[in-house]
Amino acid sequence: MSRKIQVVAAAFWCALALPGWAAETADATDRRVISTSDAPEAIGPYSQAIRAGKTVYLSGQIAIDPKTKQVLANDDIETQTKLVLDNLQAVLKADGMDMGHVVSTTVFLKDLNNFATMNAVYARYFKTNPPARATVEVARLPRDVQVEISAIAVK
Repeated sequence: MSRKIQVVAAAFWCALALPGWAAETADATDRRVISTSDAPEAIGPYSQAIRAGKTVYLSGQIAIDPKTKQVLANDDIETQTKLVLDNLQAVLKADGMDMGHVVSTTVFLKDLNNFATMNAVYARYFKTNPPARATVEVARLPRDVQVEISAIAVK
């Protein structure tokens, strides 16, 4: 074995011996599906959320009533945003989390002219220490809804 490979191998094994490093690595490779009937079931080949270690990646939610399975595409932006955030909240709850665990969101709006109304509803769900956020206008959203929001949460 060359000297360079020996040094790299030694560094690798030393890193494994660092306190907490192996545990953190093991958690990061642990992948678990999060699912609840209190939020709309996936309408394609994806999961409502995936936990990887201490991080939960929540798929984008749209305005679908989980009880009736009806898409609220014709409802106003305020109603749609509230339902989307309620759906995200339900997925978080299924993993023992709440909106306070959310560190980042991405908001997709069909029309940025609806930003102020969406933002007012959004603010009610994130009263203190709101997560980082990106908001973009898109040409079209699934089922012709007006808003979709995805999130990342950490426990």
